[in-house]
Amino acid sequence: MDLLLTFLGAAWHLLEQSALYILLGLVIGGLLKVFLSADFVAAHLGRGRFAPVFKAALLGIPLPLCSCGVLPAAAQLRRQGANRGATAAFLVATPESGVDSIAVSWALLDPLLTVARPVAAFVSAVAAGVAENLFFFREDGPQPGRTVLPMATACQGGCCGGNAPAPTSWARLREGARYAVHDIWGDLAGWFFVGLAVAAAITVFVPDDLISRHLGGGMTAMLLMLVAGIPMYICATASTPIAAALILKGVSPGAALVFLLAGPATNVTALAVIVRILGKGGAAVYLAAIAVVSVVCGLVVDGLYLALGLSAAATLGEVAETLPEWLLLAATVVLLLCTLPALVRWLGRLRPMAG
Repeated sequence: MDLLLTFLGAAWHLLEQSALYILLGLVIGGLLKVFLSADFVAAHLGRGRFAPVFKAALLGIPLPLCSCGVLPAAAQLRRQGANRGATAAFLVATPESGVDSIAVSWALLDPLLTVARPVAAFVSAVAAGVAENLFFFREDGPQPGRTVLPMATACQGGCCGGNAPAPTSWARLREGARYAVHDIWGDLAGWFFVGLAVAAAITVFVPDDLISRHLGGGMTAMLLMLVAGIPMYICATASTPIAAALILKGVSPGAALVFLLAGPATNVTALAVIVRILGKGGAAVYLAAIAVVSVVCGLVVDGLYLALGLSAAATLGEVAETLPEWLLLAATVVLLLCTLPALVRWLGRLRPMAG
């Protein structure tokens, strides 16, 4: 009973530390949805060998999509004429980072690792995209039989209300809020709470010396985290509390970064779809780029901590601890209320299965 209470206390502490920053990430994600159009994103990812790769990586970094949520978006970009490299860069950068995961990293991790995470995601995305275009480049227009009409053309004839007035700013903000709660958090909530439970379990039940002995740093630790992360389905936000718990148990920040990069960018289910989008050779290059760059970035980050004399565990979660308790509690309550619609939908799907 004492262990259960300790486990629940650890889970609540992590939730309370991260709730405010998750809400901040959801707000920014909703604003990106309504003010950054998909047509604008697609228009910059087509012609050229390397410029679209950098643009795709930059555009993918803030978007709050998980490794499965990014697949239809990437497939659509590919159909609209984005070349292989740009598509691969978008596939890597988007799930590895995002405004939601950056905000949670700021709450649960230390500042250096919070900055290193999106920078490493950008580097791995560019490496994957450049490698794709070095091996498989060709100038792609919209793919035959899958032409996507521009918005102005597609809406002619009144099928989408071509004569309707433009939505007001208030209406767009409401749509952004609905998208943030229903779509972004609806997709992430379940996995986030699973990650929270795993992190609490690691904190309470796993002995410190067991993890620090095998994952304290070095190439072996990086490879073990890579092997653990590649087949796992976990979003960037859900992986953050797990990484924080591992660092507290003695995992080096570089090894934790490998997990934060490889886990969200790949999983067994998504790889089957990536093969269809990029082809078998493209998928192999995609995986190799993620693996190599993740390990290299992990080693660089460990070297930085050593050179600067910093301890990731010593400064973990310091940002959240500076905020007043009432604000953290209020944010936690609001986040739990935002979770209710997703919980209702999940229970609704269970009823037919039970029947």
